[in-house]
Amino acid sequence: MTPTEDKTKTLELPITGMSCAACARHVEKALKGVPGVADASVNYASGYATIESAPGTPITDFVAAVEEAGYGAEAPNEVTFILEGATPDTLTMVRAIPGVLSASLEADHLAATYLPSIVAPRDIRASLRESGVRATRDSETRPADETDDELRALRTRLTVAIAFSLPTLVISMGDLMFPGRNWVLLALTLPVVIYSGGRFYSSAWHAAKRRLADMNTLIALGTGAALLYSVAATVAPQSVQPHAAHGAMVHVYYEAAGVIITLILLGRVMEARARRRTGSAIRALLDLQPHTARLLADGVESEIAVEDLELDDIIVVRPGDRVPVDGVVVSGASAVDEAMLTGESIPVSKGAGDEVYGATLNTTGAFQFRATRVGRDTALQRIVGMVRQAQGRRAPIQHLADEIAAIFVPVVVAISVVAFAAWMVFGPPETRLNDAMTALVTVLIIACPCALGLATPTAVMVGSGVGATHGILVKGADALQAMAGIDTVVLDKTGTITEGKPRVTDIIPLIPDLTEDALLSLGAAVEHGSEHPLGEAVVRAAAERGLVVPAASEFVATPGQGVRAMVGTSSVLAGTARYLEGESIPARDSGTRVESLASEGKTPILIAVDGRLAGIVAAADVEKASSRSAVENLKRMGMDVVMITGDHEATARAVASRVGIARVLARVLPDHKAAEVQRLQAEGSKVAMVGDGINDAPALVQANVGVAIGAGADVAIEAADVTLSRGDLQGVATAVRLARATMRTIRQNLFWAFVYNVIGIPIAAGVLYPAFHIRLNPMLASAAMSLSSVSVVSNSLRLRRFRDK
Repeated sequence: MTPTEDKTKTLELPITGMSCAACARHVEKALKGVPGVADASVNYASGYATIESAPGTPITDFVAAVEEAGYGAEAPNEVTFILEGATPDTLTMVRAIPGVLSASLEADHLAATYLPSIVAPRDIRASLRESGVRATRDSETRPADETDDELRALRTRLTVAIAFSLPTLVISMGDLMFPGRNWVLLALTLPVVIYSGGRFYSSAWHAAKRRLADMNTLIALGTGAALLYSVAATVAPQSVQPHAAHGAMVHVYYEAAGVIITLILLGRVMEARARRRTGSAIRALLDLQPHTARLLADGVESEIAVEDLELDDIIVVRPGDRVPVDGVVVSGASAVDEAMLTGESIPVSKGAGDEVYGATLNTTGAFQFRATRVGRDTALQRIVGMVRQAQGRRAPIQHLADEIAAIFVPVVVAISVVAFAAWMVFGPPETRLNDAMTALVTVLIIACPCALGLATPTAVMVGSGVGATHGILVKGADALQAMAGIDTVVLDKTGTITEGKPRVTDIIPLIPDLTEDALLSLGAAVEHGSEHPLGEAVVRAAAERGLVVPAASEFVATPGQGVRAMVGTSSVLAGTARYLEGESIPARDSGTRVESLASEGKTPILIAVDGRLAGIVAAADVEKASSRSAVENLKRMGMDVVMITGDHEATARAVASRVGIARVLARVLPDHKAAEVQRLQAEGSKVAMVGDGINDAPALVQANVGVAIGAGADVAIEAADVTLSRGDLQGVATAVRLARATMRTIRQNLFWAFVYNVIGIPIAAGVLYPAFHIRLNPMLASAAMSLSSVSVVSNSLRLRRFRDK
């Protein structure tokens, strides 16, 4: 992490009022101009701005910049609290909370407006409590879903446009002639232009005031030119056709203006519906969160909003309930379906001391748990946050589209003017003005850069959402692109290839009539008081076999060597050969077996009873069940697979051989792992580093893509670009396939968006007319423009059919 990153904070701010990808660039430019903002990116497809700013930068500055640019930020919620112990400083403190836009205090009632994407009532109440003020929520007002409101508004405008433009089209295309025809067409067209298309003109005007141009500029210029020409032809026909007879009806373009707006609105509705589907993964995750929880306080159970839960609250979960937040079970037992986190369909048994996670589904039992993570800290909200963060950042491939789109509109306006002039000079004298107007309007309409702007973000939105359903959380579009290009995967051993905790693998009795179970029982008895991982493995193995373990007494541990205790009347020792030899117990007979076990990467524990070697129990950090097949999968995809570990060479190679890895980097100290990754990169490899521990964090950052196993340390997850929440190495191959599929979709989108404009603009200008007498009707151009955006979004939605092979 760079020093600059240390001094910045990242937040996501919903943006409203954007109608095209160029709008997103305008908002982005406005946000970057706010003092304290290090970087900002706006995703038109998701409607979110991702802002990196210096801590302490007022949220109101971001909102003001967005509104000044002619757009809106997230509609705030309003919450009221009843306070006890408020002071004159209370109001100032509340107003300083990031995300609080305003606050007022009357008597003991505090009213605050806040942005729910940044702060929650829980946070406000916690800040009040820290200042010694007790707050009880009185009420809360939340605005309606703006996405649904905007879609409804678009549909209403579209309905009006269809109602008035359809008769206009019939009269014009049917060439129906009657007195006052052009005045009737004008009357039918005005509602379409003023009401249905009013937003295009107002947005274009706002952009013009900021010396900017976007898709709305093209639409406003195209339809505005057609409308103004038609009005002039209706009011004063001789002004456009000097030789027209008095009272003659001059050709007008009312149907072009009305139908173009109608078709563009139709495309917007289709696009809005499709874009909603691209965010369905996040909405599906959020829908899993219950709205209420059963709080147990002072022996009384009450139902409260999940937003009001606080750390250390005791919560009751009954059969069929979803767990509201993360916590630790304090009483009761059940089995919890954690498929939304792990992908495993078999419910996991939970008892006292076990962790439970918000949004997972309780099955048959009931239990009580203590809340340990609430709000944005829960596993579910962290997943949603990572997905949104991925959708908000740009992939390097998007910069090409951005650079082209930035100069696209001025170039198109210039082309339309050149086309108009060319038709006025070289067109047939009797129709040159009409032909010139047609070329002008058609070029402006067909050249919409919206498909170009949607090509990357829609694919990233769908790809990252699909990844979340597969337990793959990608931090950014740049990571998604980098993941698609890796050719070398470096796997940490402990906790990544292996389970991260030792298990008993071999039980070898060395005296007659001593069974494996009896030997394991003796080992478990003497190890019961040990805190060493190997001792815990022996105790766990006995429990898994259901063995009755006898009680031990007089427990004595020698650190790093072994333990001894009395089991009944027998003296039992468990430890290394050196430990037994030091206790005058011959262990030479075990030599060959010990060496053989060690060569397999196992740790032998020698057990002696009453001064006699009784047997060997071996333990090892065993490979995960899926590790070998995951490695084979990566190899089939053309990847070089490398294992890195701090373990001894023999142990490392034994593990590597069992999972099919040929290249092993052993005895690598934690601070040298990043250097090894750097060395591979110097050889020309594109490296993905996969790890789970704190000591893997530097290597995760150094790699082209850092991949953290989700069950691992938080530090590793924060340092990584990709997190596998299911803790399964198969997720690495799945992530690569998904990244490649996403990049393939982006390239397809960009290709068709470029081809559409490269082919469409010259045809609209009339280059085919001299040779083939082919021209493009403005209405067909508007239909093609709208469908180009919809086709890009629809192509991106195909990623939802992604299935891991």
